Amino acid sequence: MAITILPRNKIEKKYTWNAESVFKSSKEWEAELQSILKDIPNVKKYQGNLGTSPETLLQAMQSIEALMKRVMHVYMYAAFSYNVDTTDQKATAMLGKAQGMHGQVAGAVSYLNPELLQIGKATLDDWMIKNENLSIYRQSMRDLFRQQEHVRSSEVEELLGTLADPMGGADNSTSMLVNADFKFAPAKDSKGKKVEVTQGNFHNSLMEDSDRKVRQSAFESYMDKHIEFKNTLATNLSTSIKNNVFFMRAREHNSTLEASLFNNNIPVDVFHNLINTFKKNLPVWHRYFEIRRKALKLKEITYYDMWAPITKKKPKISFEKAVDLISESLAPLGREYVDTLRKGCLQERWVDIYPNQGKSNGAFSYGAPGTHPFIMMSYTDEVGSMSTLAHELGHSMHSHLTWKNQPLAYSSYSLFVAEVASNFNQVMMRGHLLKTITDKNFLIALIEEAVGGNFFRYFFQMPILARFELETHQRVESGEPLTADSMQNLMADLFTEGFGPKVKVDRPRVGMVWSTFGHLFSDYYVYQYATGISGAHALSGKILRGEPNAVENYLGFLKSGSSAYPLDALKKAGVDLTTPKPVEETFAVMKSYIDRLEELVE
Repeated sequence: MAITILPRNKIEKKYTWNAESVFKSSKEWEAELQSILKDIPNVKKYQGNLGTSPETLLQAMQSIEALMKRVMHVYMYAAFSYNVDTTDQKATAMLGKAQGMHGQVAGAVSYLNPELLQIGKATLDDWMIKNENLSIYRQSMRDLFRQQEHVRSSEVEELLGTLADPMGGADNSTSMLVNADFKFAPAKDSKGKKVEVTQGNFHNSLMEDSDRKVRQSAFESYMDKHIEFKNTLATNLSTSIKNNVFFMRAREHNSTLEASLFNNNIPVDVFHNLINTFKKNLPVWHRYFEIRRKALKLKEITYYDMWAPITKKKPKISFEKAVDLISESLAPLGREYVDTLRKGCLQERWVDIYPNQGKSNGAFSYGAPGTHPFIMMSYTDEVGSMSTLAHELGHSMHSHLTWKNQPLAYSSYSLFVAEVASNFNQVMMRGHLLKTITDKNFLIALIEEAVGGNFFRYFFQMPILARFELETHQRVESGEPLTADSMQNLMADLFTEGFGPKVKVDRPRVGMVWSTFGHLFSDYYVYQYATGISGAHALSGKILRGEPNAVENYLGFLKSGSSAYPLDALKKAGVDLTTPKPVEETFAVMKSYIDRLEELVE
C-alpha cells in the first residue's frame, strides 16, 4: 500500500542533500548573491575592448567565467532548495531572486559573442596560437563561428539575454501550480479506504500498487485535477512554445526544431529517424501490452495498468542495498568510478533520498563545478526506485568526471549526451542482475522495470511527446491557435495510435498527459531520452561483450564534457546516432526482454 508522506522537517538530515557544502546558511547565500550583483561592472568594463589584445580578451574570458561559476552556485542552491520543498516560501523567494540575478548577469555578458565575431576568426586563430591560455577556447570559438549567421548585434543579444527571466514565467507558474498548489482528492482502495495522492507518491507508489482500484482512483484524481486547470496549463505551455518561436525568428532559423537542434550541431534527420523507427516498431509495443494484459488477468488494459506489478511478491530493496547492487553492476568501469559513486551516496550526501510533502515530482541530478553532483528523488525501496537511482547516478558521475577533467568552458554537456550516461547505468545494472539473480519474482520485477518502466517512459511516452511537441510548435509557427481542447485531442490521438487497438484509452484523461511532463518547457528535450537510451544500449553492449577499449572509450566520453560536439563525442565512444541502427538495436534488446518476460509469466 501507499506510504505515508512526511513533511520536510520530519526527514532526517542524513537522508537530505548536503546543502551546507554549498552555502553554510541562507544568509551566506544572500551575501554571495548581493556580491555577484555588485561585481557585474567588473565584467561589463571589458565591453568594446575585447579586440584590443589577446591578453585583454583572456582577462575578460577569465573574469566572465569566474563570475558565471559563482552564479551557478547561487542559482543551483536556490533551485534545489525549492524543488525539495515547493511549499517553502523562503526557498521560493530565493529562486525568484536567483532568476532575476541570472537575467542581469546574462544581459551584462551578452556582448561577448558579438565582439568575438567582430574580431574575426583569422585573428582569434592567430591569438590562440600565440597565447597558450587562450587555446583552451578553440572548440567554443569554432562553434561560435559555426553559429555566426544566427548571432545578432550586441544590442539585440543583450536584449535576448535579459528576456531569459521573464520568459521563464510560464514554466515557473506551471511548477508552482502543480507542485505547490494542487491538492488531489484521495484515492480509494478496493475496501473503500482512503489513500493520499501527492506528486511524490503518484508515480513511484500509487501507479505501481497491486490494487487496481487504487491505481484507477489515483489516476482519475491526479488527471482530473489537471483537467480542472486545463486552460491555465494549456495557456502556459502555449506561451512557452510562442517563446520558442520568437527566439527561432529572432535568430533567423527556419523552424523551432532546426533552431533547437542547431545549438548542438545535430541534423534534424536524427529527430525524424527516431520518430520513423518508433512508428515502424509499434507492433513490438502492442505485443508487450497484450502480454501484460494476460499476465494481469484483465479483460482490458488501460493507461493506469502500465505500471501494475505482475508479480504478487514485489522485492524490497533498501537504499543502501540498491547502492551495493548498482556498484556491483558498474564494476567493469573500474574501482575509482565505483568508489566515487559509493562515497557520494553513503558519505557525502549527494542524494536527497525520500519523498516528503511539497517535494517536486520526478528525479534529477543537478550541481555545478565546485559542488557535488546532487540528486533529488523519492526513493521507495522498490526495483523502480533502484533503477531511478542508477539513472541519476549516471548523470552525476558524468558531471563529476566532466568537472574533474575539463575547464569551465567545457564543464557542461548537452541534454543529447546526458541521457546516454544515465541510461547506460541502468542497462549495465540489468545486464548484471539478469545474470546473477535467480529469484523469479525479482527477475519479473526487473524486466517490468526495464520495459514497463524505463522503456515505456523513454522509448514509448517520450517519442509520443516528441510528436506532440513537433505538431504543437508547427501549429504556432504557421499561426494556428493552441487551445486546451486541441492539445488534449492531439495527445489522445497520438496515444491511441501508440497503444494500438487492444488498449482502452480514456481520452479526456490520457489527453492531458502532456500537462504532467515539465520537460515540454525545454523545447525538443524529450526526443533525446529515446536517442539517449539507444546510445546507452549500443555502448553498454560493447562493454558487456568485452570488446577491446570499450571501457576506456566510454570513460573518455564521460570526461569530454562539451569539448566536442555531441555526435562526434559519441562516435568516438563507438556509436553513430545519425543512423537508425542504434534505435533498431535497442528495440531488439527490448524484444528480448519481452520474450523472457513471456516465458517467466507463463
